[in-house]
Amino acid sequence: MKKYKLNGYLVAGIILTGIIILWIIAGRFYTPYNPTKMSSAKLQGPSLAHLFGTDKFGRDIFSRVMQGSGTTLVIAVLTILIGSVCGTIVGAMTGYFGGMLDEVLMRINDALTAFPSILLALVIISILGPGKQNVIIALGIVFIPSYARVTRTAFASQREVNYITSARLMGASSSRILLVHMLPNTLHVLLPAMTIGFNNAVLAEASMSFLGIGVTPPDVSMGYMLSEAQGMFKSAPWYALSVGMVIALLVFGVGLIGEGLQRRNKEVD
Repeated sequence: MKKYKLNGYLVAGIILTGIIILWIIAGRFYTPYNPTKMSSAKLQGPSLAHLFGTDKFGRDIFSRVMQGSGTTLVIAVLTILIGSVCGTIVGAMTGYFGGMLDEVLMRINDALTAFPSILLALVIISILGPGKQNVIIALGIVFIPSYARVTRTAFASQREVNYITSARLMGASSSRILLVHMLPNTLHVLLPAMTIGFNNAVLAEASMSFLGIGVTPPDVSMGYMLSEAQGMFKSAPWYALSVGMVIALLVFGVGLIGEGLQRRNKEVD
Protein backbone atom coordinates (compact mmCIF):
# COMPACT_ATOMS: atom_id res chain seq x y z
CA MET A 1 0.00 0.00 0.00
CA LYS A 2 1.40 3.40 -0.98
CA LYS A 3 2.32 5.82 1.79
CA TYR A 4 2.12 9.53 1.10
CA LYS A 5 4.25 12.14 2.81
CA LEU A 6 2.49 14.83 4.78
CA ASN A 7 1.78 17.56 2.25
CA GLY A 8 1.93 21.00 3.84
CA TYR A 9 0.14 22.70 0.96
CA LEU A 10 -2.71 20.22 1.04
CA VAL A 11 -3.10 20.33 4.84
CA ALA A 12 -2.99 24.14 4.98
CA GLY A 13 -5.45 24.42 2.10
CA ILE A 14 -7.92 21.98 3.65
CA ILE A 15 -7.77 23.76 7.02
CA LEU A 16 -8.16 27.27 5.58
CA THR A 17 -10.87 26.30 3.11
CA GLY A 18 -12.66 24.19 5.72
CA ILE A 19 -12.80 27.10 8.17
CA ILE A 20 -14.21 29.45 5.52
CA ILE A 21 -16.77 26.90 4.31
CA LEU A 22 -17.92 26.16 7.87
CA TRP A 23 -18.29 29.91 8.43
CA ILE A 24 -20.28 30.21 5.20
CA ILE A 25 -22.53 27.27 6.12
CA ALA A 26 -23.11 28.80 9.56
CA GLY A 27 -24.26 31.95 7.77
CA ARG A 28 -27.10 30.00 6.16
CA PHE A 29 -28.58 29.40 9.62
CA TYR A 30 -27.37 32.30 11.74
CA THR A 31 -26.04 35.84 11.24
CA PRO A 32 -25.35 38.39 14.00
CA TYR A 33 -27.80 40.79 12.38
CA ASN A 34 -30.47 40.63 9.70
CA PRO A 35 -28.39 41.14 6.51
CA THR A 36 -31.12 43.22 4.85
CA LYS A 37 -32.32 45.23 7.85
CA MET A 38 -31.51 48.94 7.72
CA SER A 39 -30.65 50.90 10.88
CA SER A 40 -29.44 54.28 12.04
CA ALA A 41 -25.88 52.95 12.54
CA LYS A 42 -24.74 54.12 9.12
CA LEU A 43 -21.14 54.00 7.85
CA GLN A 44 -19.68 52.79 11.12
CA GLY A 45 -16.18 51.35 10.97
CA PRO A 46 -15.24 47.87 12.15
CA SER A 47 -15.87 47.37 15.87
CA LEU A 48 -16.86 44.67 18.35
CA ALA A 49 -20.51 45.41 17.59
CA HIS A 50 -19.98 45.29 13.80
CA LEU A 51 -16.83 43.32 12.94
CA PHE A 52 -16.77 44.49 9.30
CA GLY A 53 -18.54 47.81 9.93
CA THR A 54 -21.81 48.96 8.41
CA ASP A 55 -22.81 50.35 5.02
CA LYS A 56 -24.64 53.55 4.11
CA PHE A 57 -27.97 51.94 5.00
CA GLY A 58 -26.78 50.82 8.42
CA ARG A 59 -26.71 47.14 7.44
CA ASP A 60 -24.14 44.90 9.14
CA ILE A 61 -21.48 44.05 6.55
CA PHE A 62 -20.28 40.95 8.40
CA SER A 63 -23.79 39.45 8.18
CA ARG A 64 -24.09 40.43 4.52
CA VAL A 65 -20.74 38.84 3.69
CA MET A 66 -21.81 35.63 5.45
CA GLN A 67 -24.96 35.56 3.32
CA GLY A 68 -23.36 36.63 0.05
CA SER A 69 -20.41 34.26 0.29
CA GLY A 70 -22.89 31.40 0.62
CA THR A 71 -24.47 32.36 -2.70
CA THR A 72 -21.06 32.59 -4.36
CA LEU A 73 -20.05 29.19 -2.94
CA VAL A 74 -23.23 27.52 -4.24
CA ILE A 75 -22.72 29.04 -7.69
CA ALA A 76 -19.07 27.92 -7.83
CA VAL A 77 -19.82 24.35 -6.67
CA LEU A 78 -22.75 23.85 -9.06
CA THR A 79 -20.77 25.38 -11.91
CA ILE A 80 -17.91 22.95 -11.34
CA LEU A 81 -20.33 20.01 -11.10
CA ILE A 82 -21.92 20.90 -14.45
CA GLY A 83 -18.60 21.58 -16.17
CA SER A 84 -16.73 18.59 -14.76
CA VAL A 85 -19.50 16.01 -15.19
CA CYS A 86 -20.37 17.04 -18.76
CA GLY A 87 -16.73 17.61 -19.67
CA THR A 88 -15.69 14.24 -18.23
CA ILE A 89 -18.41 12.45 -20.21
CA VAL A 90 -17.31 14.13 -23.44
CA GLY A 91 -13.60 13.58 -22.70
CA ALA A 92 -14.11 9.93 -21.73
CA MET A 93 -16.07 9.11 -24.88
CA THR A 94 -13.68 10.87 -27.24
CA GLY A 95 -10.55 9.57 -25.49
CA TYR A 96 -11.72 5.96 -25.34
CA PHE A 97 -13.61 5.50 -28.61
CA GLY A 98 -11.71 7.96 -30.84
CA GLY A 99 -12.58 7.97 -34.53
CA MET A 100 -15.40 10.09 -35.94
CA LEU A 101 -16.92 10.66 -32.50
CA ASP A 102 -13.65 12.17 -31.35
CA GLU A 103 -13.42 14.40 -34.43
CA VAL A 104 -16.97 15.76 -34.15
CA LEU A 105 -17.06 16.38 -30.40
CA MET A 106 -13.56 17.85 -30.20
CA ARG A 107 -14.21 20.21 -33.11
CA ILE A 108 -17.26 21.48 -31.23
CA ASN A 109 -15.07 21.71 -28.15
CA ASP A 110 -12.45 23.68 -30.09
CA ALA A 111 -15.13 26.07 -31.37
CA LEU A 112 -16.24 26.81 -27.81
CA THR A 113 -12.65 27.19 -26.65
CA ALA A 114 -11.98 29.73 -29.42
CA PHE A 115 -14.17 32.26 -27.59
CA PRO A 116 -12.75 33.94 -24.49
CA SER A 117 -14.53 32.25 -21.58
CA ILE A 118 -15.89 35.43 -20.00
CA LEU A 119 -17.13 36.64 -23.40
CA LEU A 120 -18.95 33.35 -24.03
CA ALA A 121 -20.52 33.58 -20.56
CA LEU A 122 -21.68 37.13 -21.29
CA VAL A 123 -23.28 35.99 -24.56
CA ILE A 124 -25.16 33.20 -22.78
CA ILE A 125 -26.26 35.56 -20.00
CA SER A 126 -27.47 38.09 -22.58
CA ILE A 127 -29.70 35.35 -24.03
CA LEU A 128 -30.92 33.85 -20.75
CA GLY A 129 -30.95 37.05 -18.70
CA PRO A 130 -29.25 37.79 -15.36
CA GLY A 131 -29.95 35.78 -12.21
CA LYS A 132 -28.32 33.11 -10.04
CA GLN A 133 -29.61 30.10 -12.00
CA ASN A 134 -28.62 31.56 -15.36
CA VAL A 135 -25.13 32.40 -14.08
CA ILE A 136 -24.70 28.77 -13.02
CA ILE A 137 -25.85 27.53 -16.44
CA ALA A 138 -23.65 30.00 -18.33
CA LEU A 139 -20.48 29.30 -16.36
CA GLY A 140 -21.15 25.55 -16.36
CA ILE A 141 -21.30 25.56 -20.18
CA VAL A 142 -18.18 27.71 -20.40
CA PHE A 143 -16.18 25.28 -18.25
CA ILE A 144 -17.12 22.12 -20.17
CA PRO A 145 -14.42 22.42 -22.90
CA SER A 146 -11.50 22.66 -20.45
CA TYR A 147 -12.58 19.53 -18.55
CA ALA A 148 -13.29 17.69 -21.80
CA ARG A 149 -9.77 18.32 -23.06
CA VAL A 150 -8.12 17.31 -19.79
CA THR A 151 -10.09 14.06 -19.43
CA ARG A 152 -9.75 13.20 -23.13
CA THR A 153 -5.97 13.21 -22.79
CA ALA A 154 -6.12 11.11 -19.61
CA PHE A 155 -8.50 8.51 -21.07
CA ALA A 156 -6.66 8.31 -24.40
CA SER A 157 -3.38 7.59 -22.59
CA GLN A 158 -4.98 4.60 -20.83
CA ARG A 159 -6.82 3.15 -23.79
CA GLU A 160 -4.13 0.66 -24.79
CA VAL A 161 -2.49 -0.13 -21.44
CA ASN A 162 -2.36 -3.77 -20.34
CA TYR A 163 -5.10 -3.78 -17.72
CA ILE A 164 -7.59 -2.14 -20.10
CA THR A 165 -6.70 -4.61 -22.86
CA SER A 166 -7.13 -7.49 -20.41
CA ALA A 167 -10.51 -6.19 -19.25
CA ARG A 168 -11.63 -5.87 -22.87
CA LEU A 169 -10.51 -9.44 -23.68
CA MET A 170 -12.37 -10.73 -20.63
CA GLY A 171 -15.59 -9.31 -22.07
CA ALA A 172 -15.99 -6.22 -19.89
CA SER A 173 -18.41 -3.72 -21.39
CA SER A 174 -17.24 -0.27 -22.48
CA SER A 175 -19.27 1.37 -19.71
CA ARG A 176 -17.64 -0.83 -17.07
CA ILE A 177 -14.18 -0.17 -18.45
CA LEU A 178 -14.81 3.58 -18.46
CA LEU A 179 -16.41 3.82 -15.02
CA VAL A 180 -14.67 1.10 -13.02
CA HIS A 181 -11.21 0.84 -14.55
CA MET A 182 -10.38 4.16 -16.23
CA LEU A 183 -12.24 6.87 -14.32
CA PRO A 184 -10.60 6.19 -10.91
CA ASN A 185 -7.19 6.44 -12.59
CA THR A 186 -7.99 9.87 -14.04
CA LEU A 187 -9.05 11.49 -10.74
CA HIS A 188 -5.45 12.54 -10.02
CA VAL A 189 -5.70 14.75 -13.12
CA LEU A 190 -9.31 15.82 -12.69
CA LEU A 191 -9.22 16.90 -9.04
CA PRO A 192 -6.50 19.58 -9.42
CA ALA A 193 -8.36 20.85 -12.50
CA MET A 194 -11.51 21.14 -10.40
CA THR A 195 -9.75 23.30 -7.81
CA ILE A 196 -8.58 25.65 -10.56
CA GLY A 197 -12.08 25.66 -12.03
CA PHE A 198 -13.60 26.45 -8.63
CA ASN A 199 -11.40 29.53 -8.24
CA ASN A 200 -12.16 30.61 -11.79
CA ALA A 201 -15.89 30.22 -11.09
CA VAL A 202 -15.65 32.37 -7.93
CA LEU A 203 -13.81 35.11 -9.78
CA ALA A 204 -16.07 34.88 -12.86
CA GLU A 205 -19.22 35.16 -10.73
CA ALA A 206 -17.74 38.13 -8.86
CA SER A 207 -16.83 39.83 -12.15
CA MET A 208 -20.24 39.28 -13.75
CA SER A 209 -22.20 40.36 -10.68
CA PHE A 210 -19.93 43.38 -10.28
CA LEU A 211 -20.86 44.40 -13.82
CA GLY A 212 -24.56 43.98 -13.00
CA ILE A 213 -25.19 41.01 -15.29
CA GLY A 214 -24.89 38.21 -12.74
CA VAL A 215 -26.68 37.74 -9.44
CA THR A 216 -29.50 40.23 -8.89
CA PRO A 217 -31.62 41.13 -5.82
CA PRO A 218 -33.08 39.62 -3.71
CA ASP A 219 -30.06 37.28 -4.02
CA VAL A 220 -26.76 38.69 -2.75
CA SER A 221 -23.32 37.49 -3.82
CA MET A 222 -19.73 38.60 -3.34
CA GLY A 223 -19.63 40.25 -6.74
CA TYR A 224 -22.90 42.08 -6.10
CA MET A 225 -21.53 43.40 -2.80
CA LEU A 226 -18.33 44.57 -4.51
CA SER A 227 -20.52 46.51 -6.91
CA GLU A 228 -22.33 48.05 -3.93
CA ALA A 229 -19.03 48.83 -2.21
CA GLN A 230 -17.68 50.66 -5.25
CA GLY A 231 -20.07 53.55 -4.70
CA MET A 232 -19.00 54.01 -1.08
CA PHE A 233 -15.30 53.26 -1.25
CA LYS A 234 -14.31 56.67 0.10
CA SER A 235 -16.93 56.76 2.86
CA ALA A 236 -16.76 53.06 3.82
CA PRO A 237 -13.59 51.42 2.41
CA TRP A 238 -13.99 48.57 4.89
CA TYR A 239 -16.92 47.23 2.83
CA ALA A 240 -14.85 46.48 -0.28
CA LEU A 241 -11.86 45.35 1.79
CA SER A 242 -13.98 42.90 3.80
CA VAL A 243 -15.56 41.33 0.73
CA GLY A 244 -12.24 41.22 -1.12
CA MET A 245 -10.52 39.61 1.87
CA VAL A 246 -13.05 36.76 2.03
CA ILE A 247 -12.80 36.15 -1.73
CA ALA A 248 -8.98 36.18 -1.54
CA LEU A 249 -8.87 33.76 1.40
CA LEU A 250 -11.31 31.34 -0.25
CA VAL A 251 -9.42 31.38 -3.56
CA PHE A 252 -6.07 31.08 -1.75
CA GLY A 253 -7.26 28.12 0.34
CA VAL A 254 -8.60 26.19 -2.66
CA GLY A 255 -5.46 27.10 -4.60
CA LEU A 256 -3.34 25.54 -1.85
CA ILE A 257 -5.40 22.35 -2.14
CA GLY A 258 -4.81 22.26 -5.89
CA GLU A 259 -1.09 22.84 -5.45
CA GLY A 260 -0.94 20.11 -2.81
CA LEU A 261 -2.72 17.63 -5.10
CA GLN A 262 -0.34 18.40 -7.97
CA ARG A 263 2.71 17.96 -5.75
CA ARG A 264 1.38 14.67 -4.45
CA ASN A 265 0.82 13.47 -8.01
CA LYS A 266 4.47 14.27 -8.82
CA GLU A 267 5.61 12.30 -5.76
CA VAL A 268 3.56 9.30 -6.89
CA ASP A 269 4.91 9.52 -10.45
